[in-house]
Amino acid sequence: MHIVIMGCGRVGASLAPALEDLGHSVAVVDRDPAAFRRLGSGFTGRTVTGPGFDRATLLAAGVAEAGAFAAVSSGDNSNIIAARVAREIFGVENVAARVYDIRRAEIYERLGIPTVATVRWTTDQMLRRLVPSGAEPLWRHAGGSLELAELPVADSWFGRRVSEFQERTGVRVAFLTRLGEPMLPHSRTVLQDGDLVHVLMHSDRVAEVEAAALSGPKEDAR
Repeated sequence: MHIVIMGCGRVGASLAPALEDLGHSVAVVDRDPAAFRRLGSGFTGRTVTGPGFDRATLLAAGVAEAGAFAAVSSGDNSNIIAARVAREIFGVENVAARVYDIRRAEIYERLGIPTVATVRWTTDQMLRRLVPSGAEPLWRHAGGSLELAELPVADSWFGRRVSEFQERTGVRVAFLTRLGEPMLPHSRTVLQDGDLVHVLMHSDRVAEVEAAALSGPKEDAR
């Protein structure tokens, strides 16, 4: 599909070629024409100079036929305005905005605009690496009832099937990260030492799920 990216900083310049590698057509919008140098000579997409929330600029970038829009400039206000214009004016189905202010991110999530709160994500990831305990939220439903989290598990789960882990903890294993690569498990997949376990669970059961994951399987489950 065609994807429009607003902002050609580090994130935009990294995202654009990655999307091209996946076979998508890409247009990048930025106020500063010099910013497009970050894309490198291998980028074959469209570059458009102008404000990313301006209708004429967005039309030049092909927003009318876009299936996705990413607002990743350095300004929260610009990102949110551009994301709303793309969704509400041009009807782009998949829209996401990078937001530095955590409070704003939560508000716009409730308005239906998916956000990536850069400071919160970085803080959470650093805490996770420095003090690796407790479930690490990766995504939370705007209503707060469901969340995706990286869940620490007891070593005694290694060698057990994912199906048993799900039954004992009451979660759904969304995916595993094994040797640095994501994988979708099936019912017969066996947990291995070093796996990072990413689960979907109800937000009001986090403490209960953590306790079950860290206590390990019951011996009579063999």
